[in-house]
Amino acid sequence: MKKSEHTEHKEEEAKQKNGTPLSDPETLTECWGARHTLALMGFLGLGVLYAMRVCLSVAIVAMVKADVKGLSITGNRSIEVCPIPEEAQEKEFAGSQDGEFSWDKQTQGVVLGSFFYGSLFSNFLGGRLAEYQGGKLVLGMGILLSSLFSLLSPLCVRFSTVLFAVVRVLQGATLGVGIPAMNVLLATWIPPIERSKFSTFVFNGLDFGIVITMMLSGWLCETGVLGGWPLVFYVYGGLGLLWSVAWFLLVSDFPQTHPRISQEERSYIVRQCDLRRGQAVPIPWRSILTSLPVWSIIIVHFGNNWGSFTFLAELPSYFKNIHHFDIKSNGLLSALPFLTLWIFSVVYSTAMDKLLSSRRLSIIAVRKISMAIASLGRALGLLALCFVGCDSVAAIAAICVSVGFGGSVYCGFMCSHQDLAPNLAGTLMGLSITIGTIPGFVAPLITGFIVSGNQTLASWRTVFLISASVYLITGLIYILFITAEQQPWNDVQKNTDLADKDKKEEESPFPKVVISQTQEKKGTRLMPEGYFVASFPPPRLAVEEDPEYVMTRV
Repeated sequence: MKKSEHTEHKEEEAKQKNGTPLSDPETLTECWGARHTLALMGFLGLGVLYAMRVCLSVAIVAMVKADVKGLSITGNRSIEVCPIPEEAQEKEFAGSQDGEFSWDKQTQGVVLGSFFYGSLFSNFLGGRLAEYQGGKLVLGMGILLSSLFSLLSPLCVRFSTVLFAVVRVLQGATLGVGIPAMNVLLATWIPPIERSKFSTFVFNGLDFGIVITMMLSGWLCETGVLGGWPLVFYVYGGLGLLWSVAWFLLVSDFPQTHPRISQEERSYIVRQCDLRRGQAVPIPWRSILTSLPVWSIIIVHFGNNWGSFTFLAELPSYFKNIHHFDIKSNGLLSALPFLTLWIFSVVYSTAMDKLLSSRRLSIIAVRKISMAIASLGRALGLLALCFVGCDSVAAIAAICVSVGFGGSVYCGFMCSHQDLAPNLAGTLMGLSITIGTIPGFVAPLITGFIVSGNQTLASWRTVFLISASVYLITGLIYILFITAEQQPWNDVQKNTDLADKDKKEEESPFPKVVISQTQEKKGTRLMPEGYFVASFPPPRLAVEEDPEYVMTRV
């Protein structure tokens, strides 16, 4: 009789508990396998994904006309406006750097935030769809469609601002499925012993995409080729199309269906990964939505994204309108904080891994310390930014500190989904990302409302103080209510069995009767509603648990 996947999985767990070692990846004879190709393509894919997501933050500086109204503040408030350097003054007011569109800050906030309207619901749906259809198709089609939208963006924005906003919404919807779909592929392809290493590498593609986009986009706008800023959308759209072709040719949803994988690697992966191809996992919604640890993750994810999306969307505008950097320098300086975050995340995660391995810190201690560093460090960086005034070097340093400390979140709440419920980590991630997407369109709107026509140090100080407060409050909630203990509703098989049992009881024509241990072996006993328990089994009546006791009508 063929064993079920659940039975095989339980046997594998029993072997591990009894000391039977898992296969060592170093015993594989090949240096590069199909799972390495998947990781590389995932790294590049997430990089392209974030490039198309972030590129507008830099391009918009070249697309819109200079906010001269915001700079023309006189009287007592002139001390709140940084002086324009002589070498930039002629360009700033002569209009040589002016863009094509007369968008105020509120309009810019709507355009920048429109992407997140599309991704608001696609994150969760993308994860569930990938579990049914496979992560290859979901991620591949998401980036392919978004690339086409990117190529059409310059034409659409010149035709209508509303049409351009709609295109950004569609891009958000198509790219929002990317991270959950990649999670499904990693769970399918990467054995537990290698999952930490591969996951870190793949998701570093997000930070890589931000750094490259911030650095390259400013230079593309400066070239003037094809109008300058349109080249940004053409380049990243073209890269997305090239990546999509390679993705569909090189990647498969499952090791069993990969045409070029070696038999040795296929056996190694299948033996260690719990594959549930096309099977739906029941979601205990009531347990999830009434769990304080789950809500602490959702809240801190919201707070983390509030500050992150504020910087991603508004940092180039801050550098241009307050410190008056040109578009090329703007892109390089906007990339520096995220390069700091990338480096700090690698160093910090390595240190935490050693502390955990040596048992100097517990898992819950690492989670809470990491989020304390992220929340407090980023808030302090923003507070320092409020006092640097027009000192550009100090402003850049403060921003690097604030953004850089965010690298510790990868050892904080980003791991808590797997701590609470490894079997439902994808569902929890999709849920928290969905709520965490809201700041993507709310934060730019609020920032635009504050600084529109008021490009002063005081207005930007308000923006930074709001983000610092959100960091502190949401971080404190996480620290107070998070746990590293696996939740009882993580047992998917138990949840399934209980659901099936409840369904059978609802379908049964007999009322539910509970017999306590003390009532056993006492013979006939009258029951409510005209039923009694008899010590003999009458014919044609099924006995589910104890054949000695059955129920008959009086």
